[in-house]
Amino acid sequence: MKKTILFLFLAATAVSWSQSKEMNINAAESSIQWLAKKVTGQHNGIINFVSGNLTLGENNISGGSFEVAMNTINVLDLSGEYKEKLEGHLKSDDFFGVEKFPSAQLNITGSKMKADNVYAVEATLTIKEISHPITFDLQMEGDTANAKVVIDRSKYNVRYGSTSFFDNLGDKAIYDDFELEINLKF
Repeated sequence: MKKTILFLFLAATAVSWSQSKEMNINAAESSIQWLAKKVTGQHNGIINFVSGNLTLGENNISGGSFEVAMNTINVLDLSGEYKEKLEGHLKSDDFFGVEKFPSAQLNITGSKMKADNVYAVEATLTIKEISHPITFDLQMEGDTANAKVVIDRSKYNVRYGSTSFFDNLGDKAIYDDFELEINLKF
């Protein structure tokens, strides 16, 4: 009887391993586009992946991890001196403090299939060594995946211009939520 139970356990483990598939991203071909809004307008840009992977189960994404190089923050809607100033400010301690916190991480903890090739993903996002759970939808198509994620920067101690921390900012206020459009290429 014990041999039968051990055999069934080993067989079930082998089946679950064979049903998992890890896919590594091509960091150079994958992208993160960001959009941040303020009372008087908005700015957009890109930021680069260091690495990333997804672990696919039978009908879900069972895991994955991604690392982003925070010093690659790039502003696309400005040029010259204004571009350099904003990039420097975003990299400073007022925002992401990239010298002290050079990377951000996303660790997928699970998902549920919502529709064909669409998954409701649960993950933990770490920025400035502060971690919070987030959820978002991820659509898989062949060797690509796409997601739109909204992040509340105030949860990660990114305070500059935030009405969550400062009063009477008027038209200097910067909204706490920023948007990421993530395109993964495997």
